[in-house]
Amino acid sequence: MPEELPSKPEDDQPEVARSGLARSSLVVSSLTFFSRILGLVREIVFAAFFGDSAQADAFFVAFRIPNFLRRLFAEGAFSQAFVPVLSEYRQQRSFAEVKHLVDHVAGRLSAILFVVSIIGVIAAPLLSSLFAPGYLDDNAKFALLVDMLRITFPYILLISLTGFAGGILNTYNHFAVPAVTPVFLNLSLIACAIWLSPLFSEPVIAIAWGVIIAGIIQLMFQLPFLGHLHLIPRLRLKPKHEGVTRIITLMLPVMFSVSVGQINLLLDTVLVTFLEGDGHVSWLYYADRIMYLPLGVFAVAIATVILPNLSREHAQASVERFKEMLDWGLRCIWLIAMPATIALIALAQPLVITLYQRGEFTPESVLPTAQALQAYALGLLAFMAVKVLGSAYFSRQDTSTPVRYGIIAMISNMLMNIVLIFPLAHVGLALATAFSSWVNAGLLLFGLMKLQLFSFQRSFWILLARLLIANGLMLGFLWYFSSPAAQWLQWDSLERTLNLAFLCVGGFLTYVLASFAAGIRIADFRQ
Repeated sequence: MPEELPSKPEDDQPEVARSGLARSSLVVSSLTFFSRILGLVREIVFAAFFGDSAQADAFFVAFRIPNFLRRLFAEGAFSQAFVPVLSEYRQQRSFAEVKHLVDHVAGRLSAILFVVSIIGVIAAPLLSSLFAPGYLDDNAKFALLVDMLRITFPYILLISLTGFAGGILNTYNHFAVPAVTPVFLNLSLIACAIWLSPLFSEPVIAIAWGVIIAGIIQLMFQLPFLGHLHLIPRLRLKPKHEGVTRIITLMLPVMFSVSVGQINLLLDTVLVTFLEGDGHVSWLYYADRIMYLPLGVFAVAIATVILPNLSREHAQASVERFKEMLDWGLRCIWLIAMPATIALIALAQPLVITLYQRGEFTPESVLPTAQALQAYALGLLAFMAVKVLGSAYFSRQDTSTPVRYGIIAMISNMLMNIVLIFPLAHVGLALATAFSSWVNAGLLLFGLMKLQLFSFQRSFWILLARLLIANGLMLGFLWYFSSPAAQWLQWDSLERTLNLAFLCVGGFLTYVLASFAAGIRIADFRQ
């Protein structure tokens, strides 16, 4: 007899009310913000304990390789392919069929990633020479990189299964649990850096072990919530399950398109290892982590909420609702990204000094890190827009179009890398990444306009003009009240923190009041 499956659980969450998208985004943003703040604490600890040393460079490279695969499997290609198919199953099929899909996807994903993890551990020297060829001349640095890569590589299996669980929970509108899960990575790495690193002859290896510990905790944390939905998977490996085949078909091209930014970072890593001296990898890493705060909090939150809803509207053939949700997402991006970009550029050195300049992170490291941050910030609006625009394609199960655009963006990044690395060193790599993000976002937007799924209405241009006024006034406030970098370096931690808080709070209030005076209202962003 076939296995009996539970009926659709009574406590299954209802569809998110169409007027509740903003509320769901706020929940995810709030929890993600908490995680990102802990992430900044993590980077502060890293900077204090390891600075921009050769050991820090080696760890950031070692973590970047499995992190790249994590973006593909956990929150990138897999999620973008899995959620639309699961949403369709949930809308149009029985709960038993949903459960079978979950079981077979889990079985296939686990098997593939287990093999990938084994290969990664065995081939660590080859991967290290491929992604950090500039370290081959430094035997100690290269050996340390190989050791840490072998420790961190299995993280891809753990975090991808965590992402799989999170995709299920998001589809059932349990957005809070996946949003809070990254907290455990930050807590684990902070704890290992502070208390475990003194026990190792190479202290940086402690945080490599912290990565694996975090992966186990993150996966275990989500399982009880899957149990609440009766969707804890039993691993199955049916060769030709229809849903799994569709997900794989969607996933393969998406693996490239949603990971253009990560591929660009890997290319940056390859090139930056050839630059003379230590610290270049660390400067880019620390700058990227500051820039990722608004990107990770807001853009990822909006894209996380909007994807299953866009998928549902597409499944229900509601074109107008689809266009309205997409327009809402882009308006939110503009509202957030413009002031964030200005603030990151204007306050780059104060931010770097306040957050990182202590312990092993010397004053000489401030300027190169701040310059990289300013370069990355030029692409922030595009980085954020790509998250929302990409979701519009993936929700329609269109993966080939973003692939074409992704290829063009990656080629543009490679060309700009070659042009800019010689005169600008690591800052040139950050500028090239920002430039390619604008290429990618522009192509995605143009493609949606051709499909008549988006158009610039008169209200958009009015909103843009009002935002420019508000942001101009905010920039004036920051310029008038900010002090020279030399003064920031003389202040102690408390003085730095208070002055940065004053600038951030004052700038925010100036932006809010100026926006209101310019005619921007909450209703403009209500969905």
